[in-house]
Amino acid sequence: QLQASGGGLVQAGGSLRLSCAASGRGLSWYRMGWFRQAPGKEREFVAAINWSDNNIYYVESVKGRFTISRDNAKNTLLLQMNRLKPEDTAVYYCAAEYLYRRYDRSNDYGYWGQGTLVTVSS
Repeated sequence: QLQASGGGLVQAGGSLRLSCAASGRGLSWYRMGWFRQAPGKEREFVAAINWSDNNIYYVESVKGRFTISRDNAKNTLLLQMNRLKPEDTAVYYCAAEYLYRRYDRSNDYGYWGQGTLVTVSS
């Protein structure tokens, strides 16, 4: 199970940190990631990290502003979001997969958290 938290309302330029607590299969994941879905838009990839080799991937629009990391001891995935923009407003979902698949397609993740809303005001 995945439980996301940390969303909220923030002004443009501000920061938020999202957390995703994994239970059950935490030690077996191959990869965990974050996706987001804005109103009226498709779910899009944000960032991902491989549990075994620490390879990290970002969508171009968040590079230099967002940082994905993990806390192994707590089986928790983190997303530090800095210099937030109104276009970052979306429901953010954490996802996990234990098979080797593409990192940027939502269909390639088999496990999902419930989503947490991030609203960035201008």
